[in-house]
Amino acid sequence: MSPSDPPPEPAATAAVDPPAPREPATDAAKASWTVVVALSAAQFVMVLDSTVMNVSISQVVDDLGTTVSAMQAAITFYTLTMAALMLVGAKLGDVWGRLRAFVIGAIIYALGSLTTALSPNIVVLFLGWSVVEGVGAVLVIPAIAALIADNYSGRARVTAYAMIGAASGAAVAAGPLIGGYLTTYLSWRYVFIGEVVVMAVVVLFARRIVDRHAPVRMRIDLASVLLSSAGLVLIVLGLLQSKTWGWIIPLQSPEVNGFPIEPFGISLTTWFVLAGGVLVAWFFRRQRHLIETGQPPLLDVTLFSIGRLRSGLGALGAQYAVTAGLFFMIPVYLQMTLGFDALETGLKIFPLSISLILFSFAGTRLSSIWSPRTIVRVGQLVLVASAVLLLSSVDAELKVPAFGIGMFTAGAALGLLASQLGNVNMSSVGAEKSSEVGGMQGVFQNLGSSLGTALIGSVLIGALATSFAGTVSASELPDDVKQTVAERTEGGVELIPAASVQQIGEDAGLSEDEAAELTRAYAAAQVQALRIAFVGLIAIALAALVFSKGIPSDAPPRRAPRRRGAAEPAPDSAGGTE
Repeated sequence: MSPSDPPPEPAATAAVDPPAPREPATDAAKASWTVVVALSAAQFVMVLDSTVMNVSISQVVDDLGTTVSAMQAAITFYTLTMAALMLVGAKLGDVWGRLRAFVIGAIIYALGSLTTALSPNIVVLFLGWSVVEGVGAVLVIPAIAALIADNYSGRARVTAYAMIGAASGAAVAAGPLIGGYLTTYLSWRYVFIGEVVVMAVVVLFARRIVDRHAPVRMRIDLASVLLSSAGLVLIVLGLLQSKTWGWIIPLQSPEVNGFPIEPFGISLTTWFVLAGGVLVAWFFRRQRHLIETGQPPLLDVTLFSIGRLRSGLGALGAQYAVTAGLFFMIPVYLQMTLGFDALETGLKIFPLSISLILFSFAGTRLSSIWSPRTIVRVGQLVLVASAVLLLSSVDAELKVPAFGIGMFTAGAALGLLASQLGNVNMSSVGAEKSSEVGGMQGVFQNLGSSLGTALIGSVLIGALATSFAGTVSASELPDDVKQTVAERTEGGVELIPAASVQQIGEDAGLSEDEAAELTRAYAAAQVQALRIAFVGLIAIALAALVFSKGIPSDAPPRRAPRRRGAAEPAPDSAGGTE
């Protein structure tokens, strides 16, 4: 057998999908709902950090005397920390015990939040938020998924995973509202103080959480850690920087001593993604070698032979790609084009939070009559329809009914997906592999979010440059202004509030009427670019339907009417009955 050939696989990870593991009715089915509330609170905080800071950047810049570029670097590095260490965090959950890893991660995260809240400068904020909080998150996120599997079974587990999904979605949608309110009326620092309080309460309630798996003594392969970390960092960094560097043709390449870094005239994005892909492939090869030689791998790559798990992870990544793309565009439209402040933006997005939570629980009720595949596909199709409705609402003046309905139905779609995908993934394997699958979910969420932001951001900025140059060229502006705009937009154009273009034009020597004409051209270009970007989002949402093919299609058996006083049948882990 060559090192590249897959090893013989046990029944749990055979190429033919095994049936979802069934569990007897145990104490896990009767676990207190306090457990999932505590775990959901931790999940909410983990996701909140990545959304709340986007609306607080300007105040943080003023408060710490730093720059927007430095803040964007801090946000990027937080994502990179999680990308690099997520699989390691999942493995440490097996080595230390899932509950211990969860508590340690929660404490580390709280210390990072406290450091960030008290930071006097960007260096301390970078250390507390981008590094310490990121390290805490990679211990907490995989442990949450594994501990749900330990504490709940049957339909209770489906509901618990739906609550975790609802917490994630609510944090994405509520982040701008929370950040906008605190930034407007108090201070961005209160966001992180609140995180400290929440994580302290979570740690206090951790004693109620059951960890049914003892720590496993094993050696973590350092080469695997380095290969996975470097590969994922290169891919994620390349995707995140594609809006600046360009995908293939260089746009704004980083420079060293005035010389742009663009090997062979190709964007660094291409080289980073290719290099990352090679390292990830090398990582997979090494994992197979470790399995063949009887050594513990960092990730059991034979799990990818399980069709329902592949589909569940793919659908999860696609869901996060659409969500990230949506939450990149909507604030741009509301703040840059329409001039809304952070709080107004949060309020416009809030209907999505409400419907997401409601339909997460509705999805668990539907699972008693529909198969997981049906619910997931309904959610994906509703998400496509929502994107079309939001596309129709994009104009120079907000079309309130269409926008509001579009946000509500988008939340409903994400809620239906959240109600199923976590349970589909975790029920694809036995409990002993739940920590690894939790780490895999974290990786796919990270990659999906990065890809969605990169694709939609690139489409939006590219379309804005083209549309702006075309609109100016067809305007009555002087020829020298048209020439200047054409030259400045060749390498892309910066997203700025449309209302600020008037002053920029006048400062550049344009008359008041000419500056007003330039403002109208830029605002029209923003609207057109947003419409094109929404078409890209619709395409991603449609492509996501491919991943639902392997989602379980077995509808739950219909229950026979129960005689008064008869006992409930024991539920299985997928939500049906035995």
